[in-house]
Order: sequence, then C-alpha cells, then structure tokens
Amino acid sequence: MFHGKMKALTFSYDDGVFQDRRLLKIFNKYGLKGTFNLNSDMLGSATAFFFGGMTIPRVVPRASEIAEIYKGHEVAAHTLTHAMLPKLADEDVIREVENDRRALSEIVGYDVVGLAYPNGGQNYDQRVIDLLKEHTGIRYARTLVSSNSFDLQTENLLEYRPTVYHNCGWDNLFRLAHEFVELKPDTPKLFYIWGHSYEFDRGDSWEKMEELCSILAEKDDIFYGTNREVLLGE
Repeated sequence: MFHGKMKALTFSYDDGVFQDRRLLKIFNKYGLKGTFNLNSDMLGSATAFFFGGMTIPRVVPRASEIAEIYKGHEVAAHTLTHAMLPKLADEDVIREVENDRRALSEIVGYDVVGLAYPNGGQNYDQRVIDLLKEHTGIRYARTLVSSNSFDLQTENLLEYRPTVYHNCGWDNLFRLAHEFVELKPDTPKLFYIWGHSYEFDRGDSWEKMEELCSILAEKDDIFYGTNREVLLGE
C-alpha cells in the first residue's frame, strides 16, 4: 500500500527543459508529484529541435538552479549526454549513468537513485540492466513501454513499464484518468504517466494537461508521490 492507500499517482518527465517550470506550477497547484530526469552534462545548454511540425527550444537550467526549480519533487538520472546505452561499451554505460547520478546527487543534496532510459526505440537491454545492477547506485529505471495497466510492477524495477505516455491522445488519457479515479481496488494500483514537458507546446495543449491534473487531484484515496516514493516506498 501507499502510505495506507491502495492507489497512487506519479509522473515522470525527461530532459530537464525550461517548460518543466510551467508543468511544475500545475503540479504544485494541484498537489501532484513528479520525477524529472536530467542530463547533468547538458545543464545550462540552449539548443532547438524540430518536433511535431514546429521548432521547439531546448533550454536547460544551470546546475545552480536545479535544486530550487525541482524542490518538492524528485530529480533522477537520464545519463550524462542523453546517450543510447545499448550502443556503448560497458565502461561507457557505467560512466554515462553513474557519473550522471553522482553529479545530480551533489547538485540536489540527496542520493539520486532513479533513471529514465534516454532516446527512443530499443534504448536498453539485459546487458545494460546487469551493468546498472552491478556498477551503479540506480535502483529503478523507467522504460518507454506502456503497460496500459494500473497494476503495480513489484519485480524488475530496472525495466519499469509506466502506465501510459502522455502523447497517446487526450481522449485516452482522460478515459484512463476517470477509470482510475473511480477504481475501488483491493490490491495496490498505480497510475504512472510519462512524457516531455515541451510536448505541451505542440498544439498548445497546456490547458488539456491542467484539466487532466484537476480530474486526478484532491482525492482522499490516492497517494500523490514521486517515482521513488511509489516504487521504493521512501
């Protein structure tokens, strides 16, 4: 159970872009919690990329800003440079993950233990999982594979499947949200949503995200926690 409750909600957002600040305002407004996965070697950088038919700025806060921006939420690793881990040699996998974890731990002042695998496609494999287990302080890692389920995954935390990617369509997200709110389970259930905050700029879907949060917020039977809190109970 989640602090005496049978249901929990958590969010996971990647890349540490400036749009996270707007998302955090929404989370804080509704009392929701998220985990934000950062690349420590990219802190303070500013670039742009083409996504969904538009150019999106990729502006990342400086290291000195991170602790304050993400206060009350969780910072987790995303590798030093957003690397495609299965393509790297063993020592480079360890360096990308563990050095990122240690750098972020120093920045935020607590031990970072989570990871979101970066890039699309097959972005992890059993070799990578074994390296994380044996050579890093990572204790859970989120994949890109949606479970489309509220069932809590209690094993294989280094290949955790979230419930849904927020870019799966708003009708689907709202359907899942209402289903979760109405659920009266007798076993623990978790609604785990992930994405990138810059994706809300496409089609200006920020209002949709706030509507989703309002549906899920302020429910007495739901525990609102970070990935670490709901997966590790701490």
